[in-house]
Amino acid sequence: MSQRIDYSKAAPAVFKAYQAFSQAVKASSLDKTLLHLVDLRASQMNGCAFCVDMHVKEARLHGERELRLHHIIVWRESPLFSARERAALEWTETLTRLDGKPVPDAAFDAARAHFSEAELSELTFAIMAINGWNRISCAFTSVPGALDSVYGLDKAGLN
Repeated sequence: MSQRIDYSKAAPAVFKAYQAFSQAVKASSLDKTLLHLVDLRASQMNGCAFCVDMHVKEARLHGERELRLHHIIVWRESPLFSARERAALEWTETLTRLDGKPVPDAAFDAARAHFSEAELSELTFAIMAINGWNRISCAFTSVPGALDSVYGLDKAGLN
């Protein structure tokens, strides 16, 4: 399968603005390891092959343990994640799967127990960012691994 549209060229100004938004999220106060977990879990939930591929490679390049990457899909049952990481993964799942309903107070309270107001806001923006990338990559069938050399992900050794 090939990519349907090269959205970066079809809408360059919007693409650049969204990239800038994503870079601002990455520059937030949140730990990079946590952001990798969030990106990967949302991408799994959305069935975005391009983003799962990318975020596994990014996480490995930044030192994430391979077993934890395998366990993200079963994070509730896995002993490999901290309480803060679990809260972030739960918040990710809650916001990725809104189902036309407001976010329950219990879900907010659980996330708020582990994150300051600023951190929870940054985490929410991070979840927004990855969900947007998932949607555009799925809409236009971005090919997994196609941009590895552009993003330096070929260095992950996961061809």
